[in-house]
Amino acid sequence: MLELRRDLTLTHAASLVVGITIGTGVFLKSAAMAQAVGTPALVLAAWVAAGVVAMLGALCFAELGALLPDAGGEYVYLRAAFGEVPGFLYACNSFVLGGASIAAYGAAVAIFISDIHPFDTQWFARSVHLFGADYTLQLGTRQLVAIGVIAVFAAINCAGVMLGGRVQTALTVAKVAAIVAVAVGVFGFSDTGTWANLTPPPHQASGGLAGFGAAMFAALWAYSGWQYLPMAASEVQNPERNLPRAIIGGSLLVLAIYLAVNAAYLYALPVWQVASANSTAYPEAPSVAARAVQTFLGSRAAPVAALVFLISTVGSLNGTILARARVSYASARDGLFFEPFARLSPRTRVPITSLVLLCIWAALLAASGTFDELTNMAVMSYALFWIPVMLAVLVLRRKLATAPRPYRLPGYPLVPLIFLLVMVWIVVSALIRNPKESIATVLLILLGLPLYPLFRGRRLL
Repeated sequence: MLELRRDLTLTHAASLVVGITIGTGVFLKSAAMAQAVGTPALVLAAWVAAGVVAMLGALCFAELGALLPDAGGEYVYLRAAFGEVPGFLYACNSFVLGGASIAAYGAAVAIFISDIHPFDTQWFARSVHLFGADYTLQLGTRQLVAIGVIAVFAAINCAGVMLGGRVQTALTVAKVAAIVAVAVGVFGFSDTGTWANLTPPPHQASGGLAGFGAAMFAALWAYSGWQYLPMAASEVQNPERNLPRAIIGGSLLVLAIYLAVNAAYLYALPVWQVASANSTAYPEAPSVAARAVQTFLGSRAAPVAALVFLISTVGSLNGTILARARVSYASARDGLFFEPFARLSPRTRVPITSLVLLCIWAALLAASGTFDELTNMAVMSYALFWIPVMLAVLVLRRKLATAPRPYRLPGYPLVPLIFLLVMVWIVVSALIRNPKESIATVLLILLGLPLYPLFRGRRLL
């Protein structure tokens, strides 16, 4: 029987964590966060708070990844702790809403290219009311760009995990260097940069606790990435040692970069310019990062900024495709998903059917939603499943008490409990602020339940 190859080194693994995490959110989400909280200090506080929460989650995943270093990530942990049904629901979610993550990166590529050359050609548009929310299926130049870039990186990953890992490492090094250059450029050469921009505007509403929760919700998209590496654990060399190192080290590096670059945005721009940057509320506006770069490069900013953003975005796209395809493969191998998803290419040993079908689904989603709609659905699904995953940390400490743990979570059981409570708060805040999108996400997750008896019946035959 064909098996996955352990071709990913520690460098590749760390590049997956950093490369997936630093993607689109750091360039786009500050606008939605400023709209939610209203002041520069609270925007930065939300980035710090979300980063601390992300680190707590990363520590928990480091223990789980070293304990159960198999392909599938959260699917493996939920199945080991609670049985087949939660694992099956996660596998369905990973395909359905994981495709939303990939689609969001494709949509972001189109946004960044439009910063260089605006395009608004549209040949088809139709709105559909589904699960209490309106979704518009569109086909135009932006959608073709999004679909095209998804197809390119699907082909790269079909060629082998080693190629995907090497491409990921190269893109990660390039994006980190470029983002650091943006921060240095703003602080060193911005024409409008002043620390006065970080003072709160007079009579500006803060948005309250719900607004801060919404800002953290937005930031969690930017920090999400540490959970992807365990999905490809079966292809990591010496996973018991390399998974914790890559997850924790990569997450710390991301936190430092995010704080630096967001401080640069708020130093270069007044908060109203941050809040009116590209978002669902201002879909045609330049991204906040493009506006910040313009303060020191002037008319030359658009192509330079777009290149930085594109490198970063395609790095996340590549890593997400690589990791997400392994979840469907792992569940299908266990008889809990459609059988074709378990097939490996005889030549490259990658789950080629899972890769191709996942990217086809992502291409359809890329034509049906805005960047913020897609990421809100993805983050809601993350938060909903991270709650039982944190419970799995506690359950597996008892259920697999004698199993070797190459990495043990510090601060147990406080760390998983804090992370769990924050996720509950994030979910409640999302339900209050964006009830239609949030309820639609929950319903999409639950749609997998009627399918479970079908797969269970097949396994018992």
